[in-house]
Amino acid sequence: MKDLHSHILMNIDDGSKDLKSSLAILKKAQEENVTDIMLTPHYIKNSNYAADNRKKLELLEILKEEARKSEININLYLGNEVYIDNEILSLIEQGEISTLNQSRYILVELPFMNKLQNLKDIIFELIRHNYIPILAHPERYQYVQDNPLELQEYLDMGVLFQGNCKSLLGSYGKTAKKTLKILLKNNMIHFLASDIHRKEDNYNLEKVNKKLLKIVKDKQTVLNLLDRNFDKVIHNEEISI
Repeated sequence: MKDLHSHILMNIDDGSKDLKSSLAILKKAQEENVTDIMLTPHYIKNSNYAADNRKKLELLEILKEEARKSEININLYLGNEVYIDNEILSLIEQGEISTLNQSRYILVELPFMNKLQNLKDIIFELIRHNYIPILAHPERYQYVQDNPLELQEYLDMGVLFQGNCKSLLGSYGKTAKKTLKILLKNNMIHFLASDIHRKEDNYNLEKVNKKLLKIVKDKQTVLNLLDRNFDKVIHNEEISI
């Protein structure tokens, strides 16, 4: 697996709290044959989760070096999970937030309960400036759960969607699981990622693969969701919608 969404970078958000925990997560990931991980700490403007790129890069280099010393052979890349904001373009230009591995792709998070009225305007501006939004875990948003196929209009705009492995396993409840299944069956998910936060969490990739194959019924699609589309992101290549 190549994991597009994680909170392993230490002491920066609600994920790993220290280097020891980060290394424990990485060791567990390596045991499950995870080969590549995008580090996507939260960025929420005017909050405690607002470290800029300089701070993130410092922590990334420390983690890479300690992982090497611990014989952890996982490729680590830097991004953000950016809470949607009217100033998202300015935040990119000012070096506050990271696209995924400095590509056109940017991982964004929405409010869980209330749909933003100007969401289309923000997305339109991102796309107009040649960025490609990837919406994190749409199956967890209440308004998506109410009408999953409503996401088609955002798909038509060029938005991509990343589901959580834990949703597929029922960790966020029956409704999130059902919603993710609907989106997968309708070919509206482009990545499945861990969104892992702490050392107690597990990837459970054997279970994920089995459940995923039952839903999409195609090994190539499973490979795209867990591996190939990740590669296209880090190489800044086009992903078919």
